[in-house]
Amino acid sequence: MIAGSSSPAPAPASAPAPAPAPDTGARTPEAAGAITDARSRIDDLDGRIIGLVQERMAVSAVIQRERVSSGGRRVNLAREMEILAHYRDQLGKPGTALAMTLLELSRGQI
Repeated sequence: MIAGSSSPAPAPASAPAPAPAPDTGARTPEAAGAITDARSRIDDLDGRIIGLVQERMAVSAVIQRERVSSGGRRVNLAREMEILAHYRDQLGKPGTALAMTLLELSRGQI
């Protein structure tokens, strides 16, 4: 209460709450900074990867169109086996799954 008054004293002004930091799971500010920087780099890499996948899809569409218009089949299974083997050799078993996803994106399901 304010002296000589029956009204309560005004609440003290409080500092604005700091903006919440992204949840990094880190226990120190240094680790959180390193994680935030690395996540930013991953986001950039993901953007580039997506662009490359889209480019691959467009090139694959040209190949399919030319193959079909010349009387061939839309899908060349021997070539797909080469691609699967290449990804497996470079990335191990998960590489095969990645290659299958890329093939499906590029030519659709068969």
